Amino acid sequence: MSLLSSRTGRDRQRYDNHLRLVSGCIPYRLIKVDVIEEDTSVDFVNKLELLMVSSPNRHDLVFPKGGWEDDETVLEAASREAIEEAGVKGILREVPLGVWEFRSKSSSVEDECLGGCKGYMFALEVTEELEDWPEREDRQRKWLNAKEALELCRYEWMQRALEEFLRVMEEEGRLRTEEETVQDSSKLEECQIDPCDEDRIVFICKKTKDTEEKTTSHTQINA
Repeated sequence: MSLLSSRTGRDRQRYDNHLRLVSGCIPYRLIKVDVIEEDTSVDFVNKLELLMVSSPNRHDLVFPKGGWEDDETVLEAASREAIEEAGVKGILREVPLGVWEFRSKSSSVEDECLGGCKGYMFALEVTEELEDWPEREDRQRKWLNAKEALELCRYEWMQRALEEFLRVMEEEGRLRTEEETVQDSSKLEECQIDPCDEDRIVFICKKTKDTEEKTTSHTQINA
């Protein structure tokens, strides 16, 4: 049995205009395979694995989420749900992927009367997987690629959150690739050989923001 325990009940539940407030996250990690890391043709999104968990007494998969309570921030609620439902800790991005209104298929009569739920979803880069966690007996966790996660995700609103997550990660991957390309090009341009001077090899150091343009000459000694 886990030494930790999940929060239960609705005594501290937050509401907004009769909408039950929910906070959750999409846990992810980068695939650490040398072949994939070296292959620049592999799309950045395809280097990601996403963690999903089964629902209690069901085999369908969801991302960790639950009620946002009045003694915690929305970020704290998302982190707590990740530990309680999936047994993972990590770096939670503070900017939400979005906010979605929905009616959960497992809603209680109380939720239906109040008008459903409003869910905040965040991206969580997993840094630690716990061997034991509060809902271990009720849930199974599974790492999936992006395509599998989209196909198996239970809720439509979670699918939309996942699509937004993939869009954000793809854009970040594109920018990262562009930055690496610029850095590689800069390194190649730092030193050039002047082919017109047979007696001298002139190394031309390009001017940067922090240094002034310099030219250093080295005379060849003919035996």
